Formats: sequence, C-alpha cells, structure tokens
Amino acid sequence: MTEAEVKDLLTKTNAIMHGHFLLTSGLHSPHYVEKFNVLQHPKYTELLCRAMAEKFTDQDIDTVVGPVTGGILLAHETGKALGTRAIFTERENGKMTFRRGFSLKKGERVLIVEDIVTTGGSIKEVIDVVREFGGIPVAVAMLVDRSNGKVKFDGVPCTALLHMDVEAYAPEECPLCKEGTPLTKRGRTGK
Repeated sequence: MTEAEVKDLLTKTNAIMHGHFLLTSGLHSPHYVEKFNVLQHPKYTELLCRAMAEKFTDQDIDTVVGPVTGGILLAHETGKALGTRAIFTERENGKMTFRRGFSLKKGERVLIVEDIVTTGGSIKEVIDVVREFGGIPVAVAMLVDRSNGKVKFDGVPCTALLHMDVEAYAPEECPLCKEGTPLTKRGRTGK
C-alpha cells in the first residue's frame, strides 16, 4: 500500500479526525488518529498488517510483539501474514512486561508493531522488554508515525505505513483555545 492509499483508508473510516483534541501528552492538536475506527474492520486491519509484514518477509522474523491494546490486533494480523507467533506486552505495576506466560528464547528475532506513535515511549519500553527477555529487536513497524520520522528507537530501524507531521500546542499557546473552539477529550490514556 502507498502512503496515499493508507491515508485514504484512514480518512474513509474516520480514523483521521479533525477538531480540537487533548492528547495523552497534555498537548492540544487539531488532528487525532483514532485507530479503532479502522481496526474495528477486520478486512482493513488484515490489509494494513499485510502491508507492514511485506516489508519484513526476508528478515527471518520469529515473533511479532505489540503493546496492549491496539498492538495486540496488529501483532496478531502481522504475525499471521508472516507465519509467525504473535504476543503482546502490558503494564504490571506501571512497568511494561510480558505476562500470561509469554516469553522469548535467547536470540529470537522480533518485529515490534505499534498503531499510532507520537513520542515512541511505549515502543522504547517494548524494545527494553524484548532485550530483557533475550530477544533481538529486528525492527519497529508502525501504522502511523505522527512524528513524521523524528522518533528514533536506539538503533532499531523503523518504518511506518503513514507519516504525519501533526501540530501540537501547549494549552496556553493553542490557537484553537484562543478561538474558543471546544475541546474534545480523546486519546487520554492516563499515563
């Protein structure tokens, strides 16, 4: 899939939203990507994950890992496309880890997948978990990179189906607040 095709699909499913949004970071933005608006459609999820998997068919991936919540669906479908196992990380006492009996063998080659990345904080935590369990983080694949390529992952190569350069403002500098545009509280995960 081309970036234009991905953007069209996300727009068609209302995953790319326009308004005045409060982001998890506390910043305000005129754009928001609601991944579940597209991920609620299995045929689109499969299509997007197959596009992510195609970039790694020659990388000898053993396992696909994604962080809870959206990363579970992406890991599953990407793993299916690659013919590998798919597992996920989740927080336990505030720390990202494997639970539910998941683990990695030493030297296991891992593709890490994520839905929407702005700062990359969750992915960096997943990379640490993969390394802690003896795995090799081969690459990171993202559905949407909101940083437009600015986010880096400690030497681990990364790719995205769609790159966006989304404006974000401190509340006191937000032009939408100054215009009196009502705030939509979407995307706050409480982190």
